[in-house]
Amino acid sequence: MTINEFNFAGQKAIVRVDFNVPLDENGNITDDTRIRGALPTLKKVLADGGALIIMSHMGKPKGKVNPKFSLGQIVDAVSAALGVPVQFAPDCAKAQEAAANLKGGEVLLLENLRFYPEEEGKPVGIDKADPAYDEAKKAMKASQKEFAKTLASYADCYVMDAFGTAHRKHASTAVIADYFDADHKMLGYLMEKEVNAVDNVLSNIKRPFTAIMGGSKVSTKIGIIENLLGKVDNLILCGGMTYTFAKALGGNVGKSICENDKLDIALDVIKKAKENGVNLVLGTDCIAGDDFKNDCNTQVCPANDIPEGWEGLDAGPETRKAFAAAIESAKTILWNGPAGVFEFDNFVGGSKAIADAIAKATANGAFSLIGGGDSVACINKFGMADQVSYISTGGGALLEAIEGKVLPGVAAIKGE
Repeated sequence: MTINEFNFAGQKAIVRVDFNVPLDENGNITDDTRIRGALPTLKKVLADGGALIIMSHMGKPKGKVNPKFSLGQIVDAVSAALGVPVQFAPDCAKAQEAAANLKGGEVLLLENLRFYPEEEGKPVGIDKADPAYDEAKKAMKASQKEFAKTLASYADCYVMDAFGTAHRKHASTAVIADYFDADHKMLGYLMEKEVNAVDNVLSNIKRPFTAIMGGSKVSTKIGIIENLLGKVDNLILCGGMTYTFAKALGGNVGKSICENDKLDIALDVIKKAKENGVNLVLGTDCIAGDDFKNDCNTQVCPANDIPEGWEGLDAGPETRKAFAAAIESAKTILWNGPAGVFEFDNFVGGSKAIADAIAKATANGAFSLIGGGDSVACINKFGMADQVSYISTGGGALLEAIEGKVLPGVAAIKGE
């Protein structure tokens, strides 16, 4: 069943969204992108005359009630975004009465799902090495099913629209789907868009295909890097990863971030790129600083010859030119991870050069997909969100989808 085909009139719909929005110290939302992303799905339920129950997590409360992560803080913002008053259930597992009383056109927001350890389904307070862990895990899985059953009991149909958590088999993202038949569970508009965007990149590749992988560690990206080596024409590896590769090739990287235990993996990536005919683009120069702060002393130096006491904090001018050349000629572009410490204004140049090149290629007809929190933060910081084809709301979920993994949140709906 697709959301477009479904008529929510007279139905209570429970919708899993990703309202894990950033808040300042006063509980005010600093970026409402995720709320805006869910609006088409939520408004479809209301426009049809359905009753709307919204559920989400916020932060990592680790199965305990923590006011800092209460969704009560965003009730007014959600009300304003939807244009209708939003009721609040202060306990997501004890909202039976509030849900039963909900009428068509009305909205109920449940408290943070992760206040219950059953949502994530992981035993709390017991180490994996403990002999009793397996039993505790089995018991928690049973509790997770009960928790999902409770959530399902509030509604007639279920909509999964939280791409950011679709790679987790949580009670609200996958297990709950077992309690609805195929005609009463569906992906929301945002999920459909995300799944189609990934599909567009991987199944409908227009070449050349350039992928840009940033971030500090090779170890966290190795799965996706290896998967991409069989798909891309150009692979740009940037950010902190640069220095692990530079050292693996015999360079000096000063005090730059470097995974010394992953040098063999870096060499293996270089070898595989060659075997697959992939143009691997690594940083040749960098902007190095003598301290990890915005206003430190800087110098441009080779990425493989950084003086002692200095660290690479951004891509250098020659590297930026090489990145731009590989991006501007592309017809399909994937960007995940910045080229430097973009949080510091003095080290945004490399990431801005990538964003500019992507915007130029997109204007010339390329399909560009930006995903992963930091890349999205970069694009938003530069005010360039309208100059790329698609911005994904999911970091880990996007990477796992591109890595070729089946996402539990999608499989639960499609019956895969």
